[in-house]
Amino acid sequence: MSASLNAAVATTVTAVDPACAEPLAVLGRDVTVPLVTGGEVTYAALDYAASAPALQRVWDDVAAYAPYYGSVHRGAGYLSQLSTDLFEQSRVTVAEFLDCRPADQVVFTRSTTDSLNLLAAVLPADCQVFVFETEHHASLLPWVDAQVTYLNAPRTPAEAVATLERALADRDPYGPALVCVTGASNVTGELWPVKELAAAAHAHGARIVLDAAQLAPHHPVSVQELDVDWIAFSGHKLYAPFGSGVLAGRADWLQEAQPYLAGGGASRKVARREDGGVDVEWHTTAARHEAGSPNVIGVYSIASACKALTEAGFENLVARERHLIAKVREGLAEVPAVRILSLFGDDAPRVGVISFVVDGWNSSHFAAALSAEYGIGVRDGLFCAHPLVRTLLGSEPQAQGECGAPEAAPGERSLNAIRVSFGAGTPDEHVERFVRAVKELVADGAKWQYRTEEGRCVPAV
Repeated sequence: MSASLNAAVATTVTAVDPACAEPLAVLGRDVTVPLVTGGEVTYAALDYAASAPALQRVWDDVAAYAPYYGSVHRGAGYLSQLSTDLFEQSRVTVAEFLDCRPADQVVFTRSTTDSLNLLAAVLPADCQVFVFETEHHASLLPWVDAQVTYLNAPRTPAEAVATLERALADRDPYGPALVCVTGASNVTGELWPVKELAAAAHAHGARIVLDAAQLAPHHPVSVQELDVDWIAFSGHKLYAPFGSGVLAGRADWLQEAQPYLAGGGASRKVARREDGGVDVEWHTTAARHEAGSPNVIGVYSIASACKALTEAGFENLVARERHLIAKVREGLAEVPAVRILSLFGDDAPRVGVISFVVDGWNSSHFAAALSAEYGIGVRDGLFCAHPLVRTLLGSEPQAQGECGAPEAAPGERSLNAIRVSFGAGTPDEHVERFVRAVKELVADGAKWQYRTEEGRCVPAV
């Protein structure tokens, strides 16, 4: 990776002809779904930004291990010892995947949200947190017990760096500080200038945590090269099921704080005192924040996904994804009624996440028609990034259509968007079908009637 993440992604990749490359094998690639207009079609899963389908390789690895499943860390039997070795080796695999520093700790959590809440729980007293309003709620909301400064949405990467530098320089008192920033937006797909933001944070005595939930599945991430203090991501976006996540980075704040959860596994020694209480000696390793029986299958699935993506070659994956991004963006550009949402502009490097609105359509209605009439799964709404989407949409009205947005209260104006997202397992046919469907819906309208049911737009029976 070059000096800047943006520059790295902008570099031309010549290792593979993306038009000829095959997508990675994922579960569900042959699933068919019924259409309201009759018949069935192979499901086009274009909601990777929410949960990516599991890689076939990951599923096969987990299936091979499953008969040997056993308790982790506290069992003397063969299967327990094997499972413990597998769990700890997975920690090594993840550290290698992220290019962690030798002294960094890899803590296994439930998700990106859990990882960032863990970090919020171990902040030093009087720590100030700086976060852009553009963040996903997982990185926007955990800092309730800290002094938080919310920064306005920048319109260029350079403006993001300058905004952060001003905020850090003006902070008072000049104590511990943490910057939280996404690597790739879950709304626009745009890459953020992580290395430059990390340099700005460190120049002003602050630390930085990278939310890589949308970045790690699409691009190589080096903790050392980006010079971030922590990184958080989720397995379910990295083609790994079973609900596990990672917080990796510097150990000092983690070791100095009370355990995130108190219980077995986090404690090294517990003894009764004469006064009736207990004395506890907590672990200083990652186990300090991994109390309870760990999700060894979830952890192993993350490690398997890390290996699979590394072996597939990120240069090949990036090249192929750019090919798909170009197909979608060029196709949508041919529809005047469609407006793609963006902070940094058309030329900004991005991952396979694109959000848009369609003139004359409520986004919930449009997404429902894509599913019911074309077998295409996308997402509509505000994508757990409400301030960002509201900023991008501004005061633009949306047609109420036959179904309202699930976020709109009675009497309020509907405000939502459509998001299409894809990745290593997406075949060309899925994005081509999506573009054709958008064009047909805009030109001809929906073929079916729709209604609102429990806050969702669904086909009328």
